[in-house]
Amino acid sequence: MAKATRKQVLGRGLSALLKDPEQDIKSAEDKNADKLVGHIVELELTSIEVNPFQPRTSFNEESLRELASSIKELGVIQPITVRKLEFNKYQLVSGERRFRASKLIGLETIPAYIRIANDQESLEMALVENIQRQDLDPIEIALSYQRLIDEINLTQEQLSERVGKNRSTIANYLRLLKLDPIIQTGMRDGFLSMGHGRALINIEDPQVQLDIYEKILERSLSVRDTEKLVREISGATPAKAAAKTKPMPTEFKKGIKEFTDYLGTKVDIKVAAKGKGKLIIPFNSEEDFNRIKKLIQGEA
Repeated sequence: MAKATRKQVLGRGLSALLKDPEQDIKSAEDKNADKLVGHIVELELTSIEVNPFQPRTSFNEESLRELASSIKELGVIQPITVRKLEFNKYQLVSGERRFRASKLIGLETIPAYIRIANDQESLEMALVENIQRQDLDPIEIALSYQRLIDEINLTQEQLSERVGKNRSTIANYLRLLKLDPIIQTGMRDGFLSMGHGRALINIEDPQVQLDIYEKILERSLSVRDTEKLVREISGATPAKAAAKTKPMPTEFKKGIKEFTDYLGTKVDIKVAAKGKGKLIIPFNSEEDFNRIKKLIQGEA
């Protein structure tokens, strides 16, 4: 019943515009464009293609089935948005979940707002609308922000105005992209929250990030527990380094110079905290090795 009501809204004139190639509208300046663009139109699903700029890359099957069941009972309450490509051919700007769910239950048409936009405008509309209206994971949001900055050439300040978010919020999302790819995948799969990711960002060493990530999974650490662990590791590292780094005794410095002068190669000394150490004598070839050997043995 709801579907029939939507079709009546179209009227004969608008229906004729959609089906008559001679009256095909290609730009907002074309005759009768105002009668089509911005209006709700019942479009055939077969005339719509998915948007290659869609920031969402995965769709929960169970959630789609629930949406499909709702659409079957109530119809598509919120129209999708499409851009017109050519005669009777459209591309999704937003509403891919509604589009997929409608196909899932075998609907032939779907209500849609029609826009006319170039690729750049379509990308911006898709990214902005999806950021605002879809339940994207933190990495998908971060990637969408980055694409808007890179491909639309927006500054963070301009992006803040477009999406209605504080600049600091956008910066926090973008920082997540500096995490190790394995950790980013964990966030996309729901193993980590954005709070976990923000805590891990404070660790620069990727391997240490991964070590903490494994501890989060093994121990089911909360964000607060993770922040505490990060503080402990960040605070311990400089202390350990300072404990190991002691001033080299004057005798050792003098010895390095004497060894270097005598052997004709840059000699180094590594000294541990308890006084034990290593004498490092580099060589450039087998011939150089034999030369140094003879000098050490007193054969030169």
